[in-house]
Amino acid sequence: MSLTAPLPPEAILFDLDGTLVDSERENVESVALAVRRWGAELSDGERAFVIGHSWNEIHALIAGNHRLDIAMPELIAMAVDEKRTLVDKTGFRALPGAEAAIQRFARYAKLAVVSGASCVEVRDALAGLGFARYFELALGAEDYPRGKPAPDPYLLAMRRLGASAAGCLVIEDATPGILAARAAGVKVIGVRAGNFAGYDLTPADVVVDTLDDVTDELAAGLLA
Repeated sequence: MSLTAPLPPEAILFDLDGTLVDSERENVESVALAVRRWGAELSDGERAFVIGHSWNEIHALIAGNHRLDIAMPELIAMAVDEKRTLVDKTGFRALPGAEAAIQRFARYAKLAVVSGASCVEVRDALAGLGFARYFELALGAEDYPRGKPAPDPYLLAMRRLGASAAGCLVIEDATPGILAARAAGVKVIGVRAGNFAGYDLTPADVVVDTLDDVTDELAAGLLA
């Protein structure tokens, strides 16, 4: 009896911050600095919430908690301005194994970034890392009404790619993103390397240390 090797994924959907780029600290600080322009200070809980959630939910939480009369695009623009100043000092830092994994997966799968960051932040990061050419699709918070842990971002990405949940993999670093992928019916790999906030990754189908551990065999095996 012959055994057929499992087929590779048709698409791989990546979270961005904390998964491909080590930028979560800059994200939190940029939001804190933007809110400070309005005379408000983020609590520790609000700072933690920024990690892993989309701008849709971040804006709703902060504007409600601090009674700020500010629209999401305006708050994003302020945070982007602060983040660019921060990144000018540090540069964009790819997480271990990110570039090699992207190059390898791009040989046989459609690649997408599905992020809770704003569209301009996604573009800045991908351009700064030199990764933009590998991705067929890049989604940010303005592209969908509900962010992670709702399934909307991943459902939209699959629809635009023309890919099925059964043929996709998601790679994430935070619980909201993992839950979003699971709700969308997609197998998900949790990666510890960028998870400095200590999110629980156990809801993922597999948890690895770095993107170097996401081998072609692992990716195909999850879909077998």
